[in-house]
Amino acid sequence: MPHIMNTFEGRPIHHNNRPRPKELPRAVYVRVSDMPAGYHVAAHSHDWNQLLYAIEGTMTVLTEAGMWIVPPQRAVWVPPHTDHAVTCSGLTRARHLYIGRDVSVNLPNRCMVLDVSPLLRELIRAATEIPIEYDEDGEEGRLIRVLLDQLKAPDQDNLYLPAPKDPRLSRICEHLQGDPADNRTLDDWAKVCGASSRTLARLFQRETGMPFREWRQKLRLLYALERLANERPVTEVALDLGYENTSAFIAMFRKATGKTPGGYFR
Repeated sequence: MPHIMNTFEGRPIHHNNRPRPKELPRAVYVRVSDMPAGYHVAAHSHDWNQLLYAIEGTMTVLTEAGMWIVPPQRAVWVPPHTDHAVTCSGLTRARHLYIGRDVSVNLPNRCMVLDVSPLLRELIRAATEIPIEYDEDGEEGRLIRVLLDQLKAPDQDNLYLPAPKDPRLSRICEHLQGDPADNRTLDDWAKVCGASSRTLARLFQRETGMPFREWRQKLRLLYALERLANERPVTEVALDLGYENTSAFIAMFRKATGKTPGGYFR
């Protein structure tokens, strides 16, 4: 899946003077980085698990499997050897937890966005202040163990959009990523993709696990989260994404998240 935003190759605004490690000195290694709008990290992988937490700002994480949007106060889980690229749509304050492969965590071996509870948030904050080579048998080690116990998979990964492999579907999806307001149906797309609408519909369901209309709505939801997190007006976001009015957009958003746009970010 191609990138959906303009990128800016630059250096983080702030970090806590801890480099990206070649090997982990302890079970958990913590870095801090504040990244400017448009900051982009090209596709790469680690030999360990990574928890990438957004205190402020929104990140987009791309892998071969699809796209994840990480709004403020959420975190994305990235297993070892998973190629992933990261882009920040606005100023983003991030905390990176590198967790050894042999460390026991109650999370699956795939990317996902996690909710960060108030307790987990404070544990991550505290973990950024302990020494790199902390005492694993002392108070600092106990803090890390409690932090790891708080990592839990969500009931549903609502901030994930799967990427189809079929080149005809990829063509459609790439276009919609550049123009999410495009309301063309599969009948319309069939005329330019060299396949019938029935074939396209069957492939969409098989490769993404959802119908085309649902995939497009999910794409719009993820775009909405990114833009709303950057304090774009709700009406502007609704019109940009192809909704006829704000009410229709809010109804979609509430159905997908259980909250209004304002309630979600509070």
